[in-house]
Amino acid sequence: MPVTLRAFTCGWFQSPLTFFLGGEDKRIVRSPIPAYLIEHPQGRALFDTGLGYRFRRPIEERLGPDATGFEFDESADIAARLRAIDVDPASIRWIINSHFHADHCGGNASIPNATIIVQTRERAAAAAQAGSKLYDRADFDLGHPVLEITGEHDLFGGGSVTIIPTYGHTVGHQSVKVKLPGGDVVLAADCCYLKQSLDNLRTSPSDADADAALETLRRLAALREKGTRIFYGHDEAFWKTLPTSGEPIR
Repeated sequence: MPVTLRAFTCGWFQSPLTFFLGGEDKRIVRSPIPAYLIEHPQGRALFDTGLGYRFRRPIEERLGPDATGFEFDESADIAARLRAIDVDPASIRWIINSHFHADHCGGNASIPNATIIVQTRERAAAAAQAGSKLYDRADFDLGHPVLEITGEHDLFGGGSVTIIPTYGHTVGHQSVKVKLPGGDVVLAADCCYLKQSLDNLRTSPSDADADAALETLRRLAALREKGTRIFYGHDEAFWKTLPTSGEPIR
């Protein structure tokens, strides 16, 4: 049985383009907040879980085109997305959080039985900065079992799902490489916000370590050159090319 990959939109984020790329272009862009379901014969894993209920925004308070911030309602909760395709949220074995910012781990609360996999250095940074604008224990410290790793980790053995360190956006950011029948993909998350980030090797002003972030982009560019598909973290144009209602990605 091959590995299957499914994508879900678990909220939206509106921000100036400068947030992602720096520079002078301050146009407001609307960006998806992704989560991915990885199904393997040995169990199910999520890569990121999107926003959580503390960001719920009633429909009459949706963001206007020039506003910034998060947009989220109950239908975008990761558990609701899973139930819509007849997957029980309690059946998820692993949550692989790229990092512990709210739009990547806010849905952890909706996945009760999973073990969270995180880089040791990311967990330490989140604990040290808890209560800051970047890290809130309400998103990542909910009593789940935690598997701390350092560097690469072959989740199921055999190289079908490999967690790879992609430091820079945060000190312990990680991505996932998945071997699909149609070829390898890397779920990049925030180490590569946009296709333009990779095309132009543009780091973000929001990155914790610009040098590490640039080195990560260079490694992703080399993988892409060899045929690996990169799934950018918050790129609306790219997102429109994927099935995002639970259909398998080929």
